[in-house]
Amino acid sequence: MRPQPVIEHGKVTLRCWRPEEDVAVLFRLIEESLEHLRPWMPWVAGHSRQATADFLAGCRPRWERGEAYDYAIVYRGAVVGSCGMSTSAGPGGWQIGYWLHPALTGRGLATAAVIALAEQAFALPGVAYVEIVHDVANAASGAVARRAGFSQTGRQATRLPPVPGRSGVELVWRLSRPPQP
Repeated sequence: MRPQPVIEHGKVTLRCWRPEEDVAVLFRLIEESLEHLRPWMPWVAGHSRQATADFLAGCRPRWERGEAYDYAIVYRGAVVGSCGMSTSAGPGGWQIGYWLHPALTGRGLATAAVIALAEQAFALPGVAYVEIVHDVANAASGAVARRAGFSQTGRQATRLPPVPGRSGVELVWRLSRPPQP
């Protein structure tokens, strides 16, 4: 069982990244978002057209292996960000990540994407919880988690390479599977 390849939720549509067709759009989106992403995303340091193509080429194999499900966030017909869920949370859980073009933040789009991904995760067999992990200094990510119904469950030392905005401490937010009738 896999999540839906296209998910409609409120203001956003999530659709699987298309390796051949989406290189230019994702590269441009990252280019326009570099200063916004640089404080939080270690992968930005290696940003290039080839890195973008490599990420997109890896999406389908990760999907087929059930390791990660990556999506374009589409709003009003345009790709405005990226989100996905992966097995990084550990047994019984999935971890959600997301980012938006800076011109589109503050509109509830990331929250809608997170809610849509959490619903898809809970439709998978054996999923007990979904997590969001972000640097304590990234208040915007915490606001998304809170609005999406997640509860802060802890703090941990970062497992990611250092980048300018990171404090080295991450907050862990969790949403547990809703009770079954």
